[in-house]
Amino acid sequence: MARAATTRRKLGFTILGWAVGLLIFFPVLWTVLTSFKTEIDAISVPPKYVFFDWTLENYVTVNERSDYFRFMMNSVYLALGSTLVGLIFAVPAAWSMAFSPGKRTKDILLWMLSTKMLPAVGVLVPIYLLFRDFNLLDTRTGLIGVLFLINLPIMVWMLYTYFREIPVEILEAARMDGASLRHEITHVLAPMAVPGIASTVLLSVILAWNEAFWTLNLTTTNAAPLSAFIASFSSPQGNFYAKLSAASTMAIAPILIIGWFSQRQLVRGLTFGAVK
Repeated sequence: MARAATTRRKLGFTILGWAVGLLIFFPVLWTVLTSFKTEIDAISVPPKYVFFDWTLENYVTVNERSDYFRFMMNSVYLALGSTLVGLIFAVPAAWSMAFSPGKRTKDILLWMLSTKMLPAVGVLVPIYLLFRDFNLLDTRTGLIGVLFLINLPIMVWMLYTYFREIPVEILEAARMDGASLRHEITHVLAPMAVPGIASTVLLSVILAWNEAFWTLNLTTTNAAPLSAFIASFSSPQGNFYAKLSAASTMAIAPILIIGWFSQRQLVRGLTFGAVK
């Protein structure tokens, strides 16, 4: 009886998990399907799910109207650039909090995390004015700075969690062997924390790639990433849902592929330390 109950419970949780997963993935699936419809089919009532006239016209139109490659390269530059700068600051910060904690370390960590709760629109005006005064509007450098600051609290928290699991005796042994602080971090700590650093990098890249609020408000053409590429197909004349879906599919495809192949590493990084 106990084994039968356990089997039923596993089956129930499996079905529930698949149902939740499909529910979350459905908007993405619907966007992909809509990208292959005509504009008439895209707004038809009742909606056409699979049985419609499939077409590549939307992708052809999107590529003719916009330089997708330029927008994508801006996204790559911003995502990788902000992540690299973030690592330069996050690794030493997480090291100091994990191995040399002070009385206010937990307060600092909570304060850093609380900045993620701040509505972005609440600081839009001062940041926009700073960008204007320092000639950073529509520049990659300015956007990298903003994205780096936005993702820094999450990066510090994730690395701090990983570093806390590394035995401090290993670092003490390295110091006894004459390792400097720089060598301790680069030659001892970093190699041991490769899984944690990799997960942090993946999450930072995904967050930077998906950022839309700041990229739409601080850029116009030169540094515009794929979020601006999608928004360009929404006009005062109306929303062209099929073309918007094609642009969205092209924008999310690279990050979906990266997330699919690195899902194990990403899940491990997000859940590391949660279960002992």
